[in-house]
Amino acid sequence: MDCLFCKIAAGEIPARKLYEDDQVVAFHDIAPQAPVHFLVIPKKHVRTVNDLVEEDKALAGHIVFTAQRLAKEQGCEAGFRMVMNCNEQGGQTVYHIHMHVLGQRQMHWPPG
Repeated sequence: MDCLFCKIAAGEIPARKLYEDDQVVAFHDIAPQAPVHFLVIPKKHVRTVNDLVEEDKALAGHIVFTAQRLAKEQGCEAGFRMVMNCNEQGGQTVYHIHMHVLGQRQMHWPPG
């Protein structure tokens, strides 16, 4: 297994975990871009958003609802950003789908 996030999900690489269940793991980003910045990843390896299939609908929803609940728990009620990058032009650098959640600072559009 060469995937960094698969190794984190399996507990082979340590991470500052916020949450874990049978489907997802959430952990703090190692290079935070906001006072609150964490990732929610599925334990199932899915390379990109383009690789999601019909059977992944519930998993994709679980990622979103986990991100929402954790953002509230982290004090981001005033607002937060959820981002999933897809492929190189979309800014994806780790090829295992993941949702960035950023909060506790003013977000701007476009992001840059």
